[in-house]
Amino acid sequence: MAQSLTGSRYELHVTRQGAAETKSQDYYKIHSGDMEEADDAGDDIVGHVHSWEVGSTVDGPGLRFVAFLTGCFLRCQYCHNPDTWHKHNGRPVTVARAMQEIKKYAQVLKISKGGITISGGEPMVQKAFAMQIFKRCKQLGLHTCIDTAGRLGERMTDEDLSYIDLHLLDIKSGDPVIYEQVTRQPLQPTLDYARRLSDLGRPMWVRYVLVPGLTDGFDNVEKVAEFCAGLKSIERVEILRFHQMGKDKWEQLGLEYPLKDVEPPSPELSERVRGQFRSRGLTVY
Repeated sequence: MAQSLTGSRYELHVTRQGAAETKSQDYYKIHSGDMEEADDAGDDIVGHVHSWEVGSTVDGPGLRFVAFLTGCFLRCQYCHNPDTWHKHNGRPVTVARAMQEIKKYAQVLKISKGGITISGGEPMVQKAFAMQIFKRCKQLGLHTCIDTAGRLGERMTDEDLSYIDLHLLDIKSGDPVIYEQVTRQPLQPTLDYARRLSDLGRPMWVRYVLVPGLTDGFDNVEKVAEFCAGLKSIERVEILRFHQMGKDKWEQLGLEYPLKDVEPPSPELSERVRGQFRSRGLTVY
């Protein structure tokens, strides 16, 4: 557990245990190990971590310490981290070990008005581990942020949410059929979670990945924009332009990348989509 996890989200990581699990199973399926929830054992909880980055400016306000956990139920066509789908692909780290690393940067994170962001994968797969990190970071006076698709939002209690200052909530489609085409999962849990955050007044930034030919349909975007306009605690919408930076990982894992021939969205398409959100009075980036 003493190995360094500092690196990049774009580096491929597969552990020996993760490789053994996936060798005999369908990589797209949710494996039994992904479903297991750890008991809350405080500092001794062992989480599974892909990597962490220090100094990110794209995962919440200010400079961020970003921890990428493994395990996710979604199978997004444009996922740039398919090596995080299965929990045991991550390297084991205790809460105590993670906090030892975070504390090194606590002062500079506070000075920069930044903090800690837990991403993935999907952090809620490892809810007990993530919450222990958040609670300890709040004790240090750090701003806390979670990057989530909300699929497992029912796992989070209202008390849990009180330790999370900001949600980066990925809403990948407004049309349920397209959402399932993109992710192989249903849309409704994400919408339910967003409404719950809104009702509780928990701040959120909604993220929308713009993929030509997949999520760019005018009516589909309209549905997302209209939904976001009804969220009372939304602070901004971020339009994330599709890129090909995950392609190599798919190939290294022996997976057929479904979007290998798709180009990034044009400036004109990107502006049209931003305009659809702005027309509802939303702040858009």
